[in-house]
Amino acid sequence: MAATEVLDLDLLDPSLYRNGMPHELYAELREVGPVLWHPRTHVPSYGRDIEFWAVLGHREIEQANRDWETFSVHDGTTIVPFPPERRGVMFVTKDPPEYNQIRRLISAGFTPRMVGRLEEQIQARTEQILDDAAARGELDFVPDIAYQLPMHVIADIVGISELDRPEVFRLTDLIMRATDPFQEIAADDQRKAEAALFTYAHELSAEKRRNPTDDVWSILATGELDEFELDLFFMALTFGGSETTRNALAQGLMALLDHRDQMAELRENPTLLPTAAEEVLRWSSPVICFGRTVTRDIELGAQQLRPGDRVGLFYPSANRDKEVFADPFRFDIHRSPNPHVAFGGGGPHFCLGASFARTELRVMIGALLRRFDVIEITGEPTWMSAGPAAAVGVAVQSLPVRLS
Repeated sequence: MAATEVLDLDLLDPSLYRNGMPHELYAELREVGPVLWHPRTHVPSYGRDIEFWAVLGHREIEQANRDWETFSVHDGTTIVPFPPERRGVMFVTKDPPEYNQIRRLISAGFTPRMVGRLEEQIQARTEQILDDAAARGELDFVPDIAYQLPMHVIADIVGISELDRPEVFRLTDLIMRATDPFQEIAADDQRKAEAALFTYAHELSAEKRRNPTDDVWSILATGELDEFELDLFFMALTFGGSETTRNALAQGLMALLDHRDQMAELRENPTLLPTAAEEVLRWSSPVICFGRTVTRDIELGAQQLRPGDRVGLFYPSANRDKEVFADPFRFDIHRSPNPHVAFGGGGPHFCLGASFARTELRVMIGALLRRFDVIEITGEPTWMSAGPAAAVGVAVQSLPVRLS
């Protein structure tokens, strides 16, 4: 076991993330060690202090993800533990076997026929979004394209009416932006938006129970999940399924525009879309950090962890680990194999929506390159920079583009 390596900076400081992910910093820290002790720091958005082990290496993150008995999600998925009354309540804060049972019930709604229909809807919705974009020519890629696709896919899954969608999308976006201290969104506005969205979820599920239709949510609402579990899944799906794909699409487009030779090759050879989508996921790493609590003595990355220790899994760092990826700072649509951990690196808590995210990336990137000869960034991108404390707190917020 190596001597404990202690960080001399605050990895949770949002100012580190004002212009995106600090990949060079992560690389420097990995040279010190794949697992480093992060001394106590104050997290204003939670009003609490936290100290933890920062896990930066790919192999170590995979180990922690797969060993759920040692690295438990019970205390919450964010690096700052949930309040005691929220621990073990949401399905994402449950460990097997209870987690497996709930995941099985949720998966029952995604029958092969439903999945096939959703893939058709992704294709159709993509064309509709790009029809609108073509008519405008100049627009903001993030709210007008990258956000629209995953939110409409989620709305199709849960059966949200077209009339209700703008308000649901607005509430979701406000709640996400409220995690960024630089947005200066009032805490009361955030709480009201969360309450409104939760109420909507509850009323929607109740309506599906009374009048089930031919959609995924009707299957779930009339199944074995209780009302509270289903309402919480709505919240998790809305945030987890929208923000991650939105950010991956935006960063993916930026990467292709920075590597126009690869963009041209992808346009000429769409069979490369699957490997390109995987590289976009590695490159963007839309989930920054998930938290775990250690349940027993274990050595990880040559450091000795004790029961009760908090652990932060820094996925973007793992996805540029030179011990696993050749030339990790090079964007390469041919990269194969590509064992990125953008969806969590295996284990029981592997992202439930991974297949849909992959499909959305492939379809949207392919359609953009097929439909538009000219794709140009017309203004400076801006970032949401809540930092790792928000799990998905670093994302492209605005990307002005011209399409023709």
